[in-house]
Amino acid sequence: MPTALITGASRGVGAQIARALAPTHDLLLGGRGSAELDALATDLEGAVTFPVDVTDYEALDAATEAIGSLDVLVVNAGIASSLEAVADTPVEEWRALMETNVVAAAELTRLLLPALRTAGGHIVYVNSGAGMNVRPGWTPYAASKFALRALADGVRAEEPSIRVTSVFPGRIDTDMQRDIVAVEGRDYDPSQFLRPESVAAAVAHAVGSPADAHPTEIVLRPRPH
Repeated sequence: MPTALITGASRGVGAQIARALAPTHDLLLGGRGSAELDALATDLEGAVTFPVDVTDYEALDAATEAIGSLDVLVVNAGIASSLEAVADTPVEEWRALMETNVVAAAELTRLLLPALRTAGGHIVYVNSGAGMNVRPGWTPYAASKFALRALADGVRAEEPSIRVTSVFPGRIDTDMQRDIVAVEGRDYDPSQFLRPESVAAAVAHAVGSPADAHPTEIVLRPRPH
């Protein structure tokens, strides 16, 4: 079977992407080493863990060195913002958002491009609705996601043998979303958000699309019910 590496796979959207791709791919489950990551690998036959912090670039280099061919890379790892105005956002938060959401994604891409070229592979960047528009309080996070979109667009233009898809989901029912809603001071209603399984299905659809098709962007918005 083809091989897929998924970052941020220990829970939430990443774990659901792993479950969606498991029937058709051998999986490398990326994430910081944890009981959750180990349990997912046990649940999914043929899956193995890839326990690396994507911002530890020496460890990332060492871990990717043995990957000679890779069919699918799903760049899903990322962090959220504290939802402060630009006037109140310290430089440390800007750096943290850019480091995890952009620089780490770019370095992982760079390290794995030879393996992806060998396989004629596919990169899926799990972006955000914030990568397409900016709302008050979301500027630092949106800036990192706009940059991630630029990374995807640039790789697509530079690597004609590789398919590159950006997925722009709206707000998703995850633990991270619960934290965001708490900061916003609202009651949490999961029916107002996308299910992680729905985002995973969109990723699997892109990956499974016929070889002559290049799905460049997928936009998903919650449909309240």
